[in-house]
Order: sequence, then C-alpha cells, then structure tokens
Amino acid sequence: MNAVTSQEAQARHTLMPVQPSQSMLLVPLSRLRPSRRNVRKTAGPSIDALAGSIGRVGLLQNLTVVLAADGEHYEVVAGGRRLAALKLLAKTRRLAKDWPVPCLLVADASARTVSLTENVQREAMHAADQFEAFAALIAEGRPVEDIAADFGVTPLVVQRRLKLANVSPRLMADYRADAVNLDQLMALAITDDHAAQEAAFYDAPHWQRSPSALRERLTEREIDAHRHPLVRFVGLDAYEAAGGGVRRDLFAEDDVGVYLTDAALLDRLAQEKLASLAEEVRAEGWGWVDAAPAATHADLQAFQRAPKERRRPNAREAKRIAKLQAKVQEIGAALDAALEAEDEEKADTLQDDGERLGEQLEALEAELLAYGPSVRAAAGAVVTIDRQGEAVVHRGLLREAEAKALRTLAKVQAGLDPDRDDTGENDPQPKQAAISEKLARRLSAHRTAALQIELARNPQAALAALVHGMVQRVLQHGYAVGLPIGVSARPQSELEGYAPDYPQSPAAIALQALQTAWREKLPEDDGKLFAVLLAMPQDELVRLLAACVASTVDVVSSRESDAPGKVLARAVGLDMAPWWKPTAKGYFSHTAKAVILEAVAQYAPEHVNRLAKLKKADLASEAERLAAGTDWMPAIFSAEGQQEQAPEDGLNQDGTGAPVAVVHEPAEALVA
Repeated sequence: MNAVTSQEAQARHTLMPVQPSQSMLLVPLSRLRPSRRNVRKTAGPSIDALAGSIGRVGLLQNLTVVLAADGEHYEVVAGGRRLAALKLLAKTRRLAKDWPVPCLLVADASARTVSLTENVQREAMHAADQFEAFAALIAEGRPVEDIAADFGVTPLVVQRRLKLANVSPRLMADYRADAVNLDQLMALAITDDHAAQEAAFYDAPHWQRSPSALRERLTEREIDAHRHPLVRFVGLDAYEAAGGGVRRDLFAEDDVGVYLTDAALLDRLAQEKLASLAEEVRAEGWGWVDAAPAATHADLQAFQRAPKERRRPNAREAKRIAKLQAKVQEIGAALDAALEAEDEEKADTLQDDGERLGEQLEALEAELLAYGPSVRAAAGAVVTIDRQGEAVVHRGLLREAEAKALRTLAKVQAGLDPDRDDTGENDPQPKQAAISEKLARRLSAHRTAALQIELARNPQAALAALVHGMVQRVLQHGYAVGLPIGVSARPQSELEGYAPDYPQSPAAIALQALQTAWREKLPEDDGKLFAVLLAMPQDELVRLLAACVASTVDVVSSRESDAPGKVLARAVGLDMAPWWKPTAKGYFSHTAKAVILEAVAQYAPEHVNRLAKLKKADLASEAERLAAGTDWMPAIFSAEGQQEQAPEDGLNQDGTGAPVAVVHEPAEALVA
C-alpha cells in the first residue's frame, strides 16, 4: 500500500497553513476512534470500495481529530468513512493495527464546527469531469480492470463512464450546463456516431427527448432482441455465430438493450430453421406443409379443419375413462339430490367438480382423436412462430378444393349423393342455454334406445350398417368410421347408468319385447342353434340379425351439440316423439332455470314471465304440464326426423334405389 510516511506528514505540516490551535501529527490507527461530535452520522454503503481504493492508491486526505478525555486516544470528528475503511483494512490484515495515520489535531471547542465545515464546504466534482478523467486514464495506458480496482467499482462501471466520455462534445457541454440530463446522455451513448447523437437530440422537439424516445430513434433500423420473436426463435448465439452484427446498450439492465443490425441475416436464419421443422412435419405424411415466420388468426381462418377419427383406447386409457365416468355419475346423483333439496351452495360445488371431471374426460377423448391416413394425404400443415418466439405447427388444414374432395369421399363412403349439399352451413344457429354433461348423456341414452328399436325394426338398414363396417375393416382401410355400430357385437348395456328411467322407456320396453320373443324361439345349445339358423329363411335370418345389431348401437354423448349416428338415424327415419316426452323427472329438474325458461319460451311464450317467479320444483312441474301435447324437443333431439328421406339413405331388396320403407311392426311380426 502507498502509505503516508512520517516525512510526508511533516512536509504537510510545513506546507499547510495551520491555525495556532491546530497541529499535524501521526497517530497509530489503534488509538483512533469515532467521535459523537462528527456531524456525518451515516457512513454509507461504500466502505468496502473506499478500503479497496486506499489499499491501492493510499490515504490521500488526513483525518481531523481531538484528544479524548483519557489523554491517550484521539476521536475523529471529520473523516469517519476513512477511519472505517482503515479499520477494515487492519481487520483483514492488509494494514498494521498501529499504522501511523496523518491527522489534524484541532481544539476541543471547535470540533463540531470543523466537522461541519469539512462536510458542507466541499463540492463533489461534476460527473462530466469524472467521465473525462476515466478516459484520460485509459489514454495513459491503464487497463479497465486496474482502474476498476483503484476505485472499488466493477469493470462495467468503468466501461459505462468511458462510453459517456465519448458522447458528442456539444452534448457534453450542454450536459455541464444542465441542458441535457444524465438519462438522456446514457440513451444517446448507444451509438458512437456524434452526428447521429446530435441529430437524435437537437432535431427532436423537447417533448420527444425522453430517454426511450432517443434510444428508439437511434435504433429504429435495428431489431430489439428482447422483444422480437425471430431473435428468440433463432437464438442470439446462432445469429452472432453466423456473423450477425450486434449493438449492446451498456446502460440496459438484465437481458434488454441488445440490438441486431442485420435483419436480412436474421430472416434467412429463421427461414432455414423453419424449413428444417417443416421437413420433420412433412415426414408425418401430410399432403403439403408451408413454413411462414408469421401466421395471423385471419390467415388461418382461410383454411378449413380436417376431421379426426377416434381410435380404440388401450387398457390403461379405458380403465381411466371408466373411472372418470363412474365419478361423474356419482357427482351427478349428488347434484340431483342437492338441486331437489335446493342447496345451491352444494350444487354449485358439485357442478364445479363435475365440470372439472368432464374436462378431464374431454382431454382423454381428445387424445384418442387422430387424423387418418387419407386425411393426412389431402390435408396439410403450417409451421410458424408465435409471439413468444416458439415454433407452432397448425396441422389438419384444408384448402377449399381439398375440403370439398374429402366431403365428397365421406358421402360416397356413407352411401350418400355426393352432389347433395346437406352441410347446413348457412342455416342460422340460435344461441341456447347449455345443459349439463350428465343430462346430455341421459338424453343421448334415450336417443340410443330409440335408435336401437328403430334399427331392429328395419332389417335392411341393420344389414347395411353391419356390412358397412365390415367392408371398411376388411376391404378398405382397416378401421370402421361413420356409423356407431360395434361390428364385433358389443351390446350397449350401460344405458341405465346414464338414464335411470331407461328401463321404463317405451323404446327399451319395445326392444326387450322383441329380443325376448326371439330368445324364446331359439335353442340355447350351440350346435342346435347353428342348425336352426342355417335352416332359417333368409328374410327371417335378416330380421334376427337386425334385432342383434340394434343392441350394439351407441350414440351416448356428453355434449348437447353432439348427435352421433346422424346417417343411421336418417336411414331408419328416427323420430324421438314416440319414444320420449319432456317431463320434470326426466328433464326439467336436471337443468338450470334459464334452460327451462328458454324451452318454455319456444312452446308457451306467454307463460315465461309467470314461471320466472316460481321455485325450481314448481317451475319444472309447470314446464312439463305446458309441454304436454306439443312437439317440443331439446336441442339434442330437435334435428331428428326433420330431413326428408333421401334415395341415398337405403336401397330396397331389389336394389332399385327407392327409399327404404320404414314400417313400425309389432314384435310378433318381426319374429314370425
């Protein structure tokens, strides 16, 4: 350390004008202690930095002291920070405990005045002088790291001072005159071009000279790495490795303040990375794949979405689905009880729980949906970048021609006229209040039962449905789509779990009667059964087939908007009116008051205001009474029976192409 020697202290004593009551002396550090009469009470947080500076440069200014009452120690009335720094050096063994400290001894009576004078009369150097002094040290050949160590600061602080020293002389002069503030000076220092600095500041009106406005003006042709998604996508390291120029704002904090100067290079790197991702997506089997750095919502609206197909769940997935369905049914029963007891708080909690489980079921179902090979061959994908700089792949997109081709193929596979437009895209869709998932499953269970008995009564449609699935599995693509028929003869035996009133429904009773009649007619012995079937007339065998195929129909759904099996429903002319009636117990008690009132508004609008004042139970009873004798059906049923029977829905036995005759025969006639 550059210590002050006794000779230097004596020289200072000789050169400095010392009052008669004052004297210079060297005092061992161990005999110095702070004084209560030191007017500076706060030492500040920079003692470590000051100690580092004294350790490298030496103590440049003496301390001011008075003799303590014990006659041995001296109390420091001015220079408390220097004393704390010296004590720190001694504590860390970088300075001897008895190191001689140059001190100015003053009279005890003037101690406080001397302390106040030293702190008040001195003036800190202007910041501009500090910037230029740092630059002068660099010009003398001093390394940045050494300068930082001398002043107890980081190298970044030194670099910032040097950056400010390089600002235009005109701007620096105005800074000294307080016409430019430090924040503005730091913003302008982002470039070393003095002409650009002056133009950005002096050509702008006063109200547009904020630091952010100045910085934006100087970087308007560059790319802000912190905000631009392409930079995040490509990566700053990859951009710099490719030779891209970068401008860094030394005064920015964290990861901001980095600007890219080569926009063309960034675009090229982004396109190359997108093209590589597009090749990976193309390997999935899509008909086409486009790569675009940006794709807005409006851009994607130009495409139609390709349909997905449901695969059979594996054992683990099936177990999970069954477990969730059981929980949903349990909550549904509890919700019904809460609604009947008018416990709204409990009902709301159960409703939330049911919705949460329903979302989990929907997520599982979504995982079972995938694009088929034929769809992938026609559809495509767009690989793009989102606002966060992440790659996003939009799969299953159809251009107009591709969407039309797939619709035509689907109609042909379903046996429909490909020229018929039955999409209903232009039909107005009135907004309706939603029903619960449990009620949707309950209603769709009744729809399943009705469709089962109608199919059992229509052998031609049953045979067509069975053969339809077999052709798809055996002769075509290996899986069956389009009709809700379990070709492997898996009867839907869980309808009562969805609709407790299912066993008493007309459709269930009719199908049970039909199947009982057949069951009594057929032997139970396997060998005898085959012989009886082999000898049975073909038309009778087909009617038996219809009775069996009917039980495999499953159109249960958790959403009101879904109506699986529309093609099959049209083929048998399904009309729910003979099979289901809206009652309080079967429908109205299981839905919200808003849904009930919306329904009443459709078939008895003059009663809506009166019913709105009733309690839930009374409202449900009144809604049932008013619905009697009307043709009103919930939305999940309302589409049934509305379409005219089209020639493509089925063929007569002779293959003439005439519409299938839907005859409602008694069970005895169907087994005769």
